[in-house]
Amino acid sequence: MHIYIQTQGARIVREGRHLLVKKGEDTYHTLFVEKLRQVVLFGNIEITPPARATLLRHGVDTIFCSRDGRYLGRFATPEPKNVMLRKRQFTLLDDQAFGLDLCRQIVTGKLLNMVTLLMRVNRTRKRDEPRHAAKEIRSLLDSIAKAQSIDAIRGYEGRGSAIYFGAFRWGFQQDYGFCRRVRRPPTDPVNAVLSLLYTFLFNRMYAAVRQANLDPHPAFLHVPDYGRHSLVMDLMEEFRVIIADTLTLSLFNLKILQQDDFRQEYPNPVIEQSEPGLDPTRDITADPYGHMSNLDCRPYFDLPSQRMGEDSVQDLDTEHGGGKPAVKLIDDAFRRVVENFERKMTTEFHYPPEERTITYGDALVAQAGMYRKVIEGSLHVYQPLLLR
Repeated sequence: MHIYIQTQGARIVREGRHLLVKKGEDTYHTLFVEKLRQVVLFGNIEITPPARATLLRHGVDTIFCSRDGRYLGRFATPEPKNVMLRKRQFTLLDDQAFGLDLCRQIVTGKLLNMVTLLMRVNRTRKRDEPRHAAKEIRSLLDSIAKAQSIDAIRGYEGRGSAIYFGAFRWGFQQDYGFCRRVRRPPTDPVNAVLSLLYTFLFNRMYAAVRQANLDPHPAFLHVPDYGRHSLVMDLMEEFRVIIADTLTLSLFNLKILQQDDFRQEYPNPVIEQSEPGLDPTRDITADPYGHMSNLDCRPYFDLPSQRMGEDSVQDLDTEHGGGKPAVKLIDDAFRRVVENFERKMTTEFHYPPEERTITYGDALVAQAGMYRKVIEGSLHVYQPLLLR
């Protein structure tokens, strides 16, 4: 069970064997700890010490986000105990052939999912642009199959993503100002929803990786770096289109979200000092957007840095807002996104690798388990999940 708590001023308390979500004297939810896998807290939510101890004792993945969904951190759960598995993860980082083949599979799966979604858009919206973009992306697959380095594969992935997002806008029935992927900060409603859903997906994939007893840091497609959960980002690539992008289209096209569900938040203006000779300074008393101009603000607006390589296309200015105001969801719309994300994650579908019906949430765990088998050597090829 995955729980999202958004009621500002609420507190989580322990009562007997259960946890209660309360505000004042009112009880909003009763949480059965044995069934909990993840609790996500947004904004001003208090956890009492006994409740905190209960969450930690039961290994519940507890995540803290700002009120508008920016990831802040999580409770540290015990490290995986399988030392030999972790050792093999790190040892394989030096196996270029292994990493190349794995990256080839992941990126091929991601680009095929992009092609499938664009062709859906072509059929439903009756436009040629998505079909042309799908053809361009498909043409990259032969190059990926022949690539001799991971850097080359990263370059093809970046090119495919740029083409894909250039055509993604044609999937919407109305114009919401989206023309490319911008996440630092998101500058239109579509980018705001994509960033939020990618953050939710990241958290769920992190939990799946830990459930498979894998170390979330060592990986191949996303460059390992200090504090970067590269494996989580590698494994979520194939799910971006399947879960987040398709859901974004549905939220807007089914009118679950509309233009007035978003607000703009402007950076604080420069305020001149009254004393002569002093440089203008920003008013930093109100909101953090006012004093982030000289900081690496990536983790405040979306996932931690997702850099795949030194020259990756997705790290160029196509991700930056260029000084435009941040676009954010209002509270009620935020709740609708959360509800529909969970509905998506509990949707069942046929899972080809195991020839059975599972939910998308279970698919994340299954794919992490498949990755573990590849690491251990009991499975030779990682099979990415494809959109049907």
